Amino acid sequence: MPHQSQRGRIGRTLPTTRRIRGAALVASLALLPLVAACSGGEEDVAMNSDPAKISAAPAAGVVAPAKVEVIAGLTGCKPKIRIDADELRQGLCHTEKVDYLITTFPEEKYKQAWLDSAAVYGGKYLVGSRWVVSAKEPEMLEQFRAKLGGTIQQLRGIGPTAAPNAS
Repeated sequence: MPHQSQRGRIGRTLPTTRRIRGAALVASLALLPLVAACSGGEEDVAMNSDPAKISAAPAAGVVAPAKVEVIAGLTGCKPKIRIDADELRQGLCHTEKVDYLITTFPEEKYKQAWLDSAAVYGGKYLVGSRWVVSAKEPEMLEQFRAKLGGTIQQLRGIGPTAAPNAS
């Protein structure tokens, strides 16, 4: 009995289908390194970047990414992580000039809730996309803004204000 090739559902013979699948597999494996090389790689950038070589360029619309360690590196410090929760991460930076907190959020809604809570205390904050920087010396926020981008927001605060001096 002569050997007849079997036909698949689309009418091709099985050896042809195998060749097509094999070619598709080879092509996808060849493209994999290219796709991986072009991926975002945020983790690699954060770990291997020298803060001195990073240009923040806030005027060009570039702002710091929402990662405590990267923002701290851009401002010249190595943070001590104080809070590492699902809703936020917070790191403390201590320098000769100023102490400041960097708080990052996984979503914008968490940042807004944090700012609403901080409004009770008042003060100035440097606010970016999913991050906030607060400093004991609010004058430093302008220097940070030049490096990180963002906007400086004045929160009002609740409660009595200091009474005028009656002298």
